[in-house]
Amino acid sequence: MARVSIKSAIISLGIFSMMVTVYQWGSCDIGHRDDNFYRENVGFQPRVAQSFKENSNKNTLKYKEIECVINGEDSQKCRREAKEVYMPFSFIQKYFEVYGSIESYDGYERFEFQHSYSKVHPIPEEYSPGGIFMSFEFYNVEERNRVKCLTGQYGVPMSTQWTSSGHYYPIQIAQFGLSHYSKHLAGPKPKVQVLEDGESGDTSEWLLPDRRSQLAVKTDVDFTDNSIIEFDTSENLKNPGITISMDEKKLTTLSLDIKFISNGSLTVLLRTGDGNLFRIHYVLGDTLIYLQKRDLYYGLGSKARGKWLHITRMVMVDFQKGLALSMSKSKVAKFKRNARIAAICLRGHGLVDNVTLSSAAHLEHFFDAANYLVNQQDDQGGWPIMVQRKLVPAVLELDAGWYSAMGQGQSISLLVRAYIVSKDQKYLDAAERALDVFEIKSGDGGVLTKFAGVYDWYEEYPTTPSSYVLNGFIYSLLGLYDLKEVASGKGAAHATRLFDVGMKTLKNMLLMFDSGSGTFYDLRHLTLGGAPNRARWDYHTVHINQLNLLSLIDNDPLFTTTAKRWTDYMKGKLSPHN
Repeated sequence: MARVSIKSAIISLGIFSMMVTVYQWGSCDIGHRDDNFYRENVGFQPRVAQSFKENSNKNTLKYKEIECVINGEDSQKCRREAKEVYMPFSFIQKYFEVYGSIESYDGYERFEFQHSYSKVHPIPEEYSPGGIFMSFEFYNVEERNRVKCLTGQYGVPMSTQWTSSGHYYPIQIAQFGLSHYSKHLAGPKPKVQVLEDGESGDTSEWLLPDRRSQLAVKTDVDFTDNSIIEFDTSENLKNPGITISMDEKKLTTLSLDIKFISNGSLTVLLRTGDGNLFRIHYVLGDTLIYLQKRDLYYGLGSKARGKWLHITRMVMVDFQKGLALSMSKSKVAKFKRNARIAAICLRGHGLVDNVTLSSAAHLEHFFDAANYLVNQQDDQGGWPIMVQRKLVPAVLELDAGWYSAMGQGQSISLLVRAYIVSKDQKYLDAAERALDVFEIKSGDGGVLTKFAGVYDWYEEYPTTPSSYVLNGFIYSLLGLYDLKEVASGKGAAHATRLFDVGMKTLKNMLLMFDSGSGTFYDLRHLTLGGAPNRARWDYHTVHINQLNLLSLIDNDPLFTTTAKRWTDYMKGKLSPHN
């Protein structure tokens, strides 16, 4: 039975106090000191573990059971050894909101204890609008549970956040693009295998299902005069299609250019671990995602016929999202882990080129997100969120169609990077248009509010009364910074003014989010007069990462000293008391 030792925590037990030690029986011995309730992160030395292993059979631990009374309200079965009391870690974990687990390495078992489950990422040497965005290279947005799928029509996430039917959530789409852009810069060069580009003139690797089916190399006279493949076979999904076979487990991102002249489809055939076949069909239609036994369907859009489409699909992510419609997480993980691509099939009449498999296609996903934002931006320069949001039911609510300063800011950061990479003015123009929403008051449908009638604040959730969400406000400032550094003329001046005003607000209000042991997610306790909304550890680390990034673009020591104190909170250090 697992027990743990914490000598730094003092719990009131009825009418007396007793030192409580959380301890993993027979596994480790830890020295502690008390320094303003600082729970020191003490490392485990192998020789200590060795000593316990050597003496484990001497039965030197003597204890008896004792009842622990917690604040006169609760009772726990504990153990006493001399002057020490040992409490179940399951109780300690829940009571103090701490975390721990038994880990085995170097030949020994250890109990690893943490105050936080999240992680602060290292500070980069510098920050630039064309560089990695914060720590987004570690994000896998498409694999999140709240992502229903990557849509066939746009190649961007469809969110189930706040509604199971799904909606296009600009924050999620921007994060998807920024994560792949950051992975492109931080990761290794992807491995790429070209399956067909028409240049060799040899189509012998493709298999025809019948004599009526045809496959030929022709010249693309509409664009570059390069060679492309024309295919013509039955469009019926029961038809095997014109097929190229393979046995590929590592290269699972499929990219191709395709134009359907008639109705048709693209199918990726997977061989699962049980030896059976699973088919993912990309069809001409508006079906979002649909699973029927071992056939999964993604719609490319009902208006896609007759147009050149550039399709990039993370096949195993598509597979995972399809299985999740009918399986548990554990079964999905098992099927995904053992699956491999067996074939690619074409149906109908059309043209195809640049068929490749790769280990990743980060820039293509990045531009899918950037192009979606350009094409879906509304007349006010924003990306409305078309789902109702209830922060506090019947008190802090937003009707569908609201804007988010965080969504505007992260979209700007994405568009600025798309402009830097492509030099296409449309991305910069869209980023500059997005500034207009920052000028509209939240009460009038925008994101601008004031704290105490003095400080301008850009709202992630523009509620009435205001909520003042910290991480969303800082993300909006990062977007404004990115734009002011890259734009020129009126666009640069506009972004600079909004950024400077926002930074003044942040410097005056930042410490209002310091709870003394963590951070507040927002300031609803001030605007509503209720209990504070403490930030989860993952949001707390976002706050720290954001401050670390801001310290690279503004040398005010407020950012570095606050980030250091907030990092210490993650190790159990509390702010001083009187």
